[in-house]
Order: sequence, then structure tokens, then C-alpha cells
Amino acid sequence: MAITLQDYLTSLQGKRVAVIGIGVSNTPLIKTLLQAGISVTACDKAPRTAFGALADELESMGAVLHLGDAYLDGLDQDVIFRSPGIRPDIPPFLSAMEKGSALTSEMEVFFQVCPCKIIAVTGSDGKTTTTTLIAEMLKNAGYTVHLGGNIGKPLLSEAGSISPDDIAVLELSSFQLMTLSASPDIAVFTNLSPNHLDIHKSMEEYALAKENIFSHQGENDLAIFNRDNDLTHAMVCRAPGRVLQFSRRTSLEEGVFVDNGTIVVAQNGKKRPLFSTDRILIPGEHNVENYLAAIAAVQGLVPDDVILHTAETFPGVEHRIELVRTLHGVRYYNDSIASSPTRTIAGLRSFPQKVILIAGGYDKKIPFDVLGQAVQDHVKTLILTGHTADKIRQAVLSSQGYQKGQPTIVMEEDFSQAVLTASRMAEDGDVVLLSPACASFDHFKNFAQRGQTFKAIVNGL
Repeated sequence: MAITLQDYLTSLQGKRVAVIGIGVSNTPLIKTLLQAGISVTACDKAPRTAFGALADELESMGAVLHLGDAYLDGLDQDVIFRSPGIRPDIPPFLSAMEKGSALTSEMEVFFQVCPCKIIAVTGSDGKTTTTTLIAEMLKNAGYTVHLGGNIGKPLLSEAGSISPDDIAVLELSSFQLMTLSASPDIAVFTNLSPNHLDIHKSMEEYALAKENIFSHQGENDLAIFNRDNDLTHAMVCRAPGRVLQFSRRTSLEEGVFVDNGTIVVAQNGKKRPLFSTDRILIPGEHNVENYLAAIAAVQGLVPDDVILHTAETFPGVEHRIELVRTLHGVRYYNDSIASSPTRTIAGLRSFPQKVILIAGGYDKKIPFDVLGQAVQDHVKTLILTGHTADKIRQAVLSSQGYQKGQPTIVMEEDFSQAVLTASRMAEDGDVVLLSPACASFDHFKNFAQRGQTFKAIVNGL
């Protein structure tokens, strides 16, 4: 850490600041800046009515609100904090930077002022569970943990109260990583597959953004990669610091792997068995991989018995193969977080039987080819809804070996009707799985709202 939060706030005195997006991560930032006496313009595309009392509160603290469709017009502030979901190279930002504005983000500044060790996780799938597992293991070992980034809460405003002995655990998206010029002490890369190609210009740009999680590390820092994923394995040679890998399929001389159903840690020429994968409470081979990544991240920090205790007691994260209820012998699972085909495939492989799958949603411009074969192998009835319904249907019909009616495919325009149709078609012993393989933005604010809607319908059956 080169500076403290107070040092940074002092450096903004007399400057004008714009904060783009009045959302979960930026609202505490806006308040922190205002409380420090800094001139703040808060910009958001949503109308004033969307913010209710918050708009009045921010104005009473001294903020100038710039709301509505023209919210990016006239940007010329000295410092501009962008929302992670907005590309850094859009014309309003480029124009402002040409005039001398500095473009930054809440996460970029947090890396500058954080006084403690940072462990950060990225990847196409498994980020949230892996990040949460690392945080749980550390907390169970007695550390004070600050969970943030894409999950938890915004940490920049709390940086002044973080102790050097604490540990910050972050989930970082490609959008947060795009402009990050610092890397964490420990970087975890769960896997890489096509995703968010509606925002990123190419798969190459998406991968390069993800690489920022380790590309600025020093020689003593640690990067952890998935040996079983070709794209992340290829990155090992580009890591500037120490490297560990994890694998569910291959024995490693250095890293964390599975050997005949037992998790093994290999370090410094020695191999140490930890426990059987059967001891892990949450289901699915992908969750075994999440544990391998988390175990690699906490080596030297968390004792083996604490890792085992976490494995046996951690119930999972909401919206991730979450058992909602069992009704008339039918189990209903909420996997709304599955916003990509690879994530849905992992969910399907978590069950020993063919399931009734509810899928479809917002189109992120990623291919569904790989999903077609997985649906054939793991789904008895496919219920499709949302903008991508026909694309997924075509992927299944075009998959190798497809036979008519295997699976049964039902198209429903309405999400609620899709859930009700699944319930009507389910029989005793069936599994109904919401695992959309798509983002939620066609009908919902986010995946959490989609999952909550699913749970409300199921609990009302």
C-alpha cells in the first residue's frame, strides 16, 4: 500500500469528481466523497423516480445529480469513476480524457489504498463459490475477512478501518479487471470460456481483461490456475510470480489435485492427502474444482482440519444449485447464477439422473453448440423461455445423434408459465432445475431477481 484512504481523499480536495452509476458499489463511494467535502456529480441512466429517497439524500449531502438518457453528456470532471458495466473506451469517456479527465473505478482505487493482503478470484464460472469458500475458510481459521468486489459489499469506503493483519477476498469480473493496473497478492483463475461477448469486442479482449488478475504481480506473489482448462493452463508461462495449479483429472507435482477420490496437496516435493471428495457437502464435480482452487489459495494460511470443517458444513451460495423445496417427490433446484452454457453443463452433471431443465434468457452472443449435446445426455424435458429460446432449441436439434422427442422440448414465452409447465410435467422422483445458460436481462434486473422469482413460484405451488 502506497497511500491510505485519507491520503487519497485529501488528493481530491479542490477537484471535481463524477461517479457514473448510482448502484450498489458506487453509492457508498459517493457518500464517502461527499463526507470528505469533495464536489461530486452522480450520473445514472435511470430517471429520478428510480432512486426515491436516495436522490433526496444525496442532494442534501451536496451531490449534483445528472440523470436520464443524457447522463454521460458534458463529462469534464477532473476524476471520473466508471461503473464496472460500462466500457472504458466509450466516446464520452474518451472525450473527457482528451480534455484532461482521469478515468478510474472503485476497485482500482481500493487496490491503491488497501492496507492488507488481497486474495482475488476471477474466471468464467465458479467465481462466487470459490471466493466465498476462501473467505469462509479464512474466517473459520480466525482471520478478519473483508469480502467484496462482485459479491459482499463495496470495500473502498471501509478501507480506513481495515487492519494490516486482515485479509481482503475479492471476486473480480472482466469488467472490473479491464483497466486494473495492479494485481492481488494471491490470484485465482478458476477457468476460461466464451462469455460476455455482448460487451467485450472479442474473446481475445475478454481473456486479456481476465489476465490482469495476475499480470501485474511481483515475483513473490502467487497465481493459481486450473490445469484442466486449456486456456488457463496456457497462461501459466505468463505469470510473473509463483504458480500453483489445481486439477480434478491429473496428478500434479506441485499443486492441489484429486487422486482416487481424495484431495491431495503437493508442495515442496511432498504430497499430503486431505480428505475424500465425498466429505464435501455441496454437490457437483464443478464444486470439487471450486474447493481445489480455494484450498490452493489458503495454503500456509488455513490448517487442514479447518478446511475439512468448511467442506463438511458449508451449505453453498444462494442461486447456485440451491435446493428450494421437495414437493410430491419432486426436487426443485435454483441455479439462476448459470448465465453461460458451461455453467449449466456443470449443473446438469451434478445430478445422476436426467432432469427437467428450464433454460433461456438474455442473448450474450455466445454459442450454444456445446450445450446441445449436454442437454441430450442429461435432460429428459427441456423447457425454453426468453430471447435465446430458439437458439438453444436449434443447438439441441443440431447436436450429434439427436432423436426426435429426446428430450421433449417445450417453448414458453412467459417465465412463470415455464416454471408452472415444469411442475405440471414433473413426476415423483424428478428433478426440476432452473439453470438458464444465459444472463437474465431480457426480463429481470439480475440473476438474483430471476432466482428469487423462481423460488417464489415454486414455494407457491
